[in-house]
Amino acid sequence: METYATALLYAIPFFILLLIMEMAYGHFLKDQKYTVLDTVSSISSGLTNIIKDSLGIVLVLISYPFLLEHLAITSIEPTWLTWVIGFIAIDFAGYWNHRLSHKVNFFWNQHVIHHSSEKFNLACALRQSVSNVLGYFPFLLLPAAFLGVPNEVIAILAPIQLFAQFWYHTQHIGKMGWLEYIIVTPSQHRVHHAINPEYIDKNLGQVFCIWDRMFGTFQEELPDVPPQYGILKPARTWNPIRINFQHLWMLSLDAWRTKNLWDKIRIWFMPTGWRPSDVKDKYPTDVITDVYNFERYVTPTSKAFNAYLIFQLVISLLLLLFMFANFGNLEVNQLLWYGGLVFLGIYGYTSLMDGDTYAVWIEVFRGVLGCTIILSTGDWFGLNSYFSAGKTLILLYFLSTIIGSIYWHRQRV
Repeated sequence: METYATALLYAIPFFILLLIMEMAYGHFLKDQKYTVLDTVSSISSGLTNIIKDSLGIVLVLISYPFLLEHLAITSIEPTWLTWVIGFIAIDFAGYWNHRLSHKVNFFWNQHVIHHSSEKFNLACALRQSVSNVLGYFPFLLLPAAFLGVPNEVIAILAPIQLFAQFWYHTQHIGKMGWLEYIIVTPSQHRVHHAINPEYIDKNLGQVFCIWDRMFGTFQEELPDVPPQYGILKPARTWNPIRINFQHLWMLSLDAWRTKNLWDKIRIWFMPTGWRPSDVKDKYPTDVITDVYNFERYVTPTSKAFNAYLIFQLVISLLLLLFMFANFGNLEVNQLLWYGGLVFLGIYGYTSLMDGDTYAVWIEVFRGVLGCTIILSTGDWFGLNSYFSAGKTLILLYFLSTIIGSIYWHRQRV
């Protein structure tokens, strides 16, 4: 986990720089693809994901080293060819994992967050799951295990393959000629994120588009069918944690409400969107039928409120960067407390964006808890050793969130 945290320490600033560049480019063209609330929600979602992943909060059903030890029919030393085979194997597994997430009710829950934005930009690439708590991906790496691709190779290539999926979440790059036949491009991925009937569940490749062409899931972006973004059952919230578990909650309710025992079991494994017949009519859900004319999610805001949200987001990001920089010096319980406080803060200010009445209490509780930790330990998880005034600044931050949340709660009720 420490290696992954170190990688994030360098990757996050790079991703943020690219976001700023895309915003600036859109502003220059007078074709801005960003709004403050959606962007804060997207980046906040990315922060929750990296908290979960860096802390290793996942139940691994089977590990790749186990498969390698028991299934490898050969043992190979790392060469350039090994790295190429490893990358192709990860991308092949990624395609099928992605396809599974789009086709099966239970697995859609771990992917819905990525499609929940009604915008399409680099920020929405950061909408990653915190609900993927079952680590089954090694099962899909069976080809690599059979070939004996070393675990060290897979461990290094996996985050590289993930980070390589960031750049094509943009509307500012058109079709890319002959590259359209080899790699996933922005044009292809716009199709993937679209809810148009022509585009649903297409272009599931992650780095190489050859898998879509091989297995019949490829769809070109059509000039007369402009992509419309979001999900067919709109999230209607800026809170990324709520979005992560909305679908699972709906499945649980349907499984409880249906009177058919078989439906209670099979609902989890049926195609995405399937519902028991005795529940579907009695408890209808809001589903978009006209993708060109539907009410997109908006909530009241102002320049001052936007500034407060950006302040919250920036401080949350800086807190996480410090956690990654200091990762090896913190004990597991300290990391859990640290990550939990940032996580709770994200839940609080994104709930405030929705106008939820309980948001203020979450922020006040977290602020008091943060102040208590600082006053009782005289430090903020070792920050004083780097910066003598560190604890004072963090204390002021928590006090400002208490005051700010109360103020903005009163302004929005």
